[in-house]
Amino acid sequence: MNSGGTRRRLALGAAVLAASGALAFLASGTAQADAANSCAGREVLTLPFSTGVTHVYRNDGYVCALTIARQPGSRQTMSVSVQARGNRPVVDRGSYLRLAGPVTVHAGHRCLWIKGSVGRGSVDRGWVLC
Repeated sequence: MNSGGTRRRLALGAAVLAASGALAFLASGTAQADAANSCAGREVLTLPFSTGVTHVYRNDGYVCALTIARQPGSRQTMSVSVQARGNRPVVDRGSYLRLAGPVTVHAGHRCLWIKGSVGRGSVDRGWVLC
């Protein structure tokens, strides 16, 4: 047996194992960051538009929404707005890297008006989930 070839294969295996461990560590950190910036409940509506997507969740009479940029990384004007019929809208608007929100309102069984924007792209859905 060639001991140089064995050493190379062992070194390659160790490198692959180390790289996969690093990837798993980074992915779990990203998942935790996403969980901290998300809404509770089940997703009931997804509103895609040219520069982002607005996700809407419902949980025990409460509705939560957030807008995520399609191309995160640089600061851009973003917003998300949820209004239960008969109430004022709850809005998060600012200059963000990745997402606006989450915003939460108590909606009960009322209709909702959902808006989201990233840069020049936007969605304005009117009364939904009635």
